[in-house]
Amino acid sequence: MRKAFAKAVISQCNKEDYFFLTGDLGFMALEEVRAVFGDRFINAGVAEQNMIGVAAGLAREGFKVFSYSIAPFCYARPFEQIRNDLCLTNLPVCLVGNGGGYAYGYMGPTHHALEDCAAMNSLGVRVLVPAFDEDISAMLIEFSFPTYLRLGYDVRPKGTEVPQYAPWREVLSGEQGVIVALGPLAGIAWQALLDVPVGERPSVWAVTEFDDKKIPDAFLTRVAGRSLFVIEEHVSAGGLGMHVALAMALKGIQVSSFVHRFALRYPTGRFGSQGFHRAQCGIDVDGVRSMVLGKKHEY
Repeated sequence: MRKAFAKAVISQCNKEDYFFLTGDLGFMALEEVRAVFGDRFINAGVAEQNMIGVAAGLAREGFKVFSYSIAPFCYARPFEQIRNDLCLTNLPVCLVGNGGGYAYGYMGPTHHALEDCAAMNSLGVRVLVPAFDEDISAMLIEFSFPTYLRLGYDVRPKGTEVPQYAPWREVLSGEQGVIVALGPLAGIAWQALLDVPVGERPSVWAVTEFDDKKIPDAFLTRVAGRSLFVIEEHVSAGGLGMHVALAMALKGIQVSSFVHRFALRYPTGRFGSQGFHRAQCGIDVDGVRSMVLGKKHEY
């Protein structure tokens, strides 16, 4: 999604009141952004804590700021600066974390972002997790307070069209319950169930925002009394599963069964590609198919 993000920034945010900061990253993705923004593009170097301070200073002067890095270096390393410099004064800074979840696979746990959404949400930061490349343009229309944008990979089935953007939207119809998938995992679920007959599969909903107020009534009506599956490339604590369960409990919505698949961290102590880790957690195409089609699963 890096290139889709860069394209959206150039087309929508190339204005005098926008700055773009990067933590010495963006090769083969941000060159055009640098060329277009000129002096408003700043390479802050490998100094993410300082980068957040600079972003806060610019924002206090009336600018809107993008602060870009590999996801864990974007939210974890400068956590205190995000809390104190951005959140306590509610500044318009968009933290852009590239490579959410296990995306930086072989580089190991220091480069994985498995608790980022929960960490940012706990500070009151708006959390955005695009499922498809097209989502990014809709997300960048406006940001006026601290925001965290988690970039991954668009893995929709080839030849399919994405429905118009909404924080919660159905991307595949089905009659056997509902799957809600965080961000790019909607594409995984879509792939897994596309060839399963409508009467034998659940509907697939892509969720891209951690805001319970944006859960549509259509989803609540669809899931009431039926099976609910939640999949996310994020730990269970503070993740989408917890948000959905709490929201439904508060609304008095009951389901016939609840299955939650999430990032298990490193159950075997081994590291590999993003696909390897997804398979270990049962959130790859095969894992989703087996979960839905009734094979044994753990949750």
